[in-house]
Amino acid sequence: MRIALITGANKGIGLATAGRLARDGVHVIVAARKVEAAEEVAGELAAEGLSVGSVQLDVTDPASVSAAAAEVAERHGQLDVLVNNAGILPEATNQDPKEVLDLAMFEQTYATNVLGPVAVTEAFLPLLRKSAEGRIVNVSSAMGSLAHQTDPSSPWHSMVVPAYQSSKAALNAITIVLSKALADTAIKVTSVCPGWVQTDLAPGNMEQAPLTPDEAAEVIARAANLSTDEPTGTFVDASGPVSW
Repeated sequence: MRIALITGANKGIGLATAGRLARDGVHVIVAARKVEAAEEVAGELAAEGLSVGSVQLDVTDPASVSAAAAEVAERHGQLDVLVNNAGILPEATNQDPKEVLDLAMFEQTYATNVLGPVAVTEAFLPLLRKSAEGRIVNVSSAMGSLAHQTDPSSPWHSMVVPAYQSSKAALNAITIVLSKALADTAIKVTSVCPGWVQTDLAPGNMEQAPLTPDEAAEVIARAANLSTDEPTGTFVDASGPVSW
């Protein structure tokens, strides 16, 4: 049985992805900042007869990341899928912006959206290397696409949330670099844009978002299940390739 770990899996897209992969026959490790939240979700999915475990993992806490990797190593000895899903968009609710570029927003956003996936990937790479078909899925956004940001016809062109947008551009760059560095291994790396989804991270009114978390989970599940002949180092959404 393949083993997948999903960060931020206690709600929204992460929760939907956990259920989606578990129903595909994958053993899913629900990772969340609060152990109670992770255990609650794992218990609910296990009650459906699914193979699920849980682990406390705060992507902004190096000690927590290291402890989670050690726990997964002890339990399973390897990891087949890592979904870097945990992400934040504090600019959307910032009531006191200092300027267009707000250092506090950048520090908070990058800690979770960039440094978090770096820390988690670094810690779990030794376990992914033991997999016959390791997969890393970085949950990104078309809002981080430089092509979309500079295209007046793009629906995301008018969005101005620089910390979030640049954090996802940085995550995309990490995907590219990792895919090249791991080209001679069985590990494939993909950035995915789940779309505008009905979660508390959605810009604007959550109810206006066209996609449910379950719909968004489909593109993540596809990236988690890439076949050996599919390319690594891509940026995709439900419709196909997304311009970097």
